[in-house]
Parts: sequence; structure tokens; C-alpha cells
Amino acid sequence: MASRLDQKSTFKDGKTQCEKMCVVLNSPVGRIEISGCSTGVHRIQLHGSALPPSSTMEALVSCEVCEAPEEMTEPLKQCAAWLQAYFCEPWMTEKLPMPPFHHPLLEQASFTREVLWILLRDVKFGEAVSYKQLADLAGNSKAARAVGGAMRSNPIPIIIPCHRVICSSGQAGNYTGGSHLKEWLLSHEKLQKEKLAY
Repeated sequence: MASRLDQKSTFKDGKTQCEKMCVVLNSPVGRIEISGCSTGVHRIQLHGSALPPSSTMEALVSCEVCEAPEEMTEPLKQCAAWLQAYFCEPWMTEKLPMPPFHHPLLEQASFTREVLWILLRDVKFGEAVSYKQLADLAGNSKAARAVGGAMRSNPIPIIIPCHRVICSSGQAGNYTGGSHLKEWLLSHEKLQKEKLAY
């Protein structure tokens, strides 16, 4: 299949040059593009729109690689496998290795990095947390607005589950991919968690 190989990526610090590869998945939420190098995943980009939350959630969910380099790096393989499991067999994500990340935002100490790591570590599949609760977990109860900024900056959506951060009112709130996409992901997780409870 076609691939975009050998793109040089230089981060702001000027230190890191990568041979970037891209993998594209067709998923229930549209096309997902994963970019990364042999060190780790740089970014996950969501393209397209989700199915509306409804009885279509019961339909067989599939997530297939539609574009990939012939020699895929291990982090990209792990990321693609993790995303496929998330949509098709979510209980497997706990058993799969988390792909390494290689993005400056996740490597340099900052409030955003701290919040994203706490979210990844502490807010599990099928759970939700408010912006204020996440600010509390990060040790700054007055930083709910900064938490919102951290969610907007998240380079690895779905795996770092910024869709699980909602308003204190219970409303889904904003999402880079659109509120309909956030609602679909939350509904998907709720439905899968209910199935596992039986």
C-alpha cells in the first residue's frame, strides 16, 4: 500500500530528527492517521466523523489498516494494534503494550504533560472525569481552564483519553474532533463496559 515515508521531523529544540512514517486506519470514527518513528508515536490525527450514537453501536465494529509502509516500526505496529483493540475488543487494551510516545509535549516537564500522564494513568476505560476533578488530581484545583488547554494540546487522542474529560454539568464539552465524536467515544466505552459486566 502507499505510504508516506522518509519525512524529516525536527522538533523545536532542534535536537531530534526522525524518519517519520504514517499508518492510516479506517475506523468507526473515520480515518485515523498515526505518525511516528522508530522511537515512538508522534501524533494521532482523527479525520472524518463518527457514527451517531444509536443502535449502530450494536453493529459489528471494525478498524482496519488501509495504508501502511511495508516495514512498519514497532511503535506504529503497537499503536495500530492498540487502536484496533480499542474499537473491536476493548478488554484487550489492558493486555497490549502501550506504544512509546515521541512528542516534545510529552517529553518536557510542564503542567500539560503532567495532566496528560495523570489522565492516561488514572482515568480508565468507561470512566469520565470533569476538568475540575482532573485539575484536582494534578494538584491545582483552580486550573480547570488550563486542563482544557491541555486537552486541546493532546497529540495522542484516544490512547491518552481526553474524550473522557467532561464538564462538571455532565455535558460532554468540546473536543478537537467535534462533540459528536466525543459523544460517540463515550457511548462506545459505556456500551462495551456494560457488555463486560454481564
